[in-house]
Amino acid sequence: MQYTIEIDQELCTGCRRCSDVCPVGAIDGPEGMAVDINYDKCCFCGQCVQVCSAYQEYKSETSAPREAKLTDRGLLESVKEPLFAAHNMGHAKKVWEALKNPAVVTMVQCAPAVRVGLAEDFGMDSGELVDGKMVTALRKLGFNRVYDTNFTADLTIMEEGSELIKRIQDNGVLPMFTSCCPAWVKFVEQEHYDLQANLSTCKSPQQMAGALFKTYGAQVDKTDPKKIVSVSVMPCTAKKFEASRPEMTASGSPDVDLVLTTRELANLIKHAGIDFRNLEPGQPDSVLGAYTGAGHIFGVTGGVMEAALRTGYELITGKALDDINIVNVRHSEGIKRATIQVGDLTVKVVVVAGLANAAPILEEIKNGTADFHFVEVMACPQGCISGGGQPKVLLENKRKDVYASRMASMYKHDKELPLRKSHDNPEVNKLYKDFLGKPLGHKSHELLHTHYIRRG
Repeated sequence: MQYTIEIDQELCTGCRRCSDVCPVGAIDGPEGMAVDINYDKCCFCGQCVQVCSAYQEYKSETSAPREAKLTDRGLLESVKEPLFAAHNMGHAKKVWEALKNPAVVTMVQCAPAVRVGLAEDFGMDSGELVDGKMVTALRKLGFNRVYDTNFTADLTIMEEGSELIKRIQDNGVLPMFTSCCPAWVKFVEQEHYDLQANLSTCKSPQQMAGALFKTYGAQVDKTDPKKIVSVSVMPCTAKKFEASRPEMTASGSPDVDLVLTTRELANLIKHAGIDFRNLEPGQPDSVLGAYTGAGHIFGVTGGVMEAALRTGYELITGKALDDINIVNVRHSEGIKRATIQVGDLTVKVVVVAGLANAAPILEEIKNGTADFHFVEVMACPQGCISGGGQPKVLLENKRKDVYASRMASMYKHDKELPLRKSHDNPEVNKLYKDFLGKPLGHKSHELLHTHYIRRG
């Protein structure tokens, strides 16, 4: 059986860097020997993949043939990078086959953090924003429709913000947890199922987009949904697991068929011989492609919280924020608490960066001392920009600077965009008018919300 994350026993040296970084204690083994993953604990965040330094070189005579390892990992035969012991299972080969199949219609989405990480795999500066080049590259690869996960990040805010307001007004289960991070969701299902009702019922932006590709997108394009291959490009290895969840089939089939990491997209672009550095910028397709700054900052820790507050404030008060930059929820390391005055309502929020830091917050909820309404948890230490599927930071002393560059780029793009609040996204408003009806309505509930199961 293949899992989302695996450790190649032949390549592992037992250095235990992966064990040290694992936020849930899922990796262990005898001293100095190859380690194993306990899949009852693993949440597939991929931080082990990020730090692993044991590898097989491009040409190696000391281990199993490289070609066999590439095939086993789902990678393209053209990949020249070292193969590391800790790795995620790839979908690049399957995506390449879909792109060459004239009988299918390929639709692709890219998460916010991908566009500030992808450049690094082409020798460009860390954090360089390449959103336009990325769109052009996807079109050159042959995708029929190039949409954007940022669009459904805006949509998530409309649904999740409305859900939070409803819970506060109706004395619902509080605090409400964000549900964008699949590693965090899996962790709650495994270790704290008694708190599953605290999770927002909203699907992640990836899964919302997939459900819409095969319903609204198919309707607009006059395309048979059965012919659509829905692809996502994510900074996150746990997104592969999320897409495989049996409840993620609201469209009548898997809402997301294949998930690429940022690294896998880079490999596809290289495989196709595309000169990425010299591409002219392109724009995503309309209908499911426009986005605001609020949708974009989902890629950094604290971003979902800030986006929700930007919209929630106006939904509750009917007034615009004096300052749209809610800096007291940004740049979280560990746990950050903030109190926001929203009209007559005092909203208390918590931002947790890194799954290992969630324990004190969960304990407060369980012992009845929690006085906050909304909690954002991201499994990776700086949010999605530091996800397990991002380009590897090979030098540990450079990691902090690379993450800081990616984060600065995220906020710079937000600041420069003409629209910075999710409820101002004209395509989201058109989606509700033409298809969904209203946030938390019947159609939204059917396609955009989910339920959770006990694991472990």
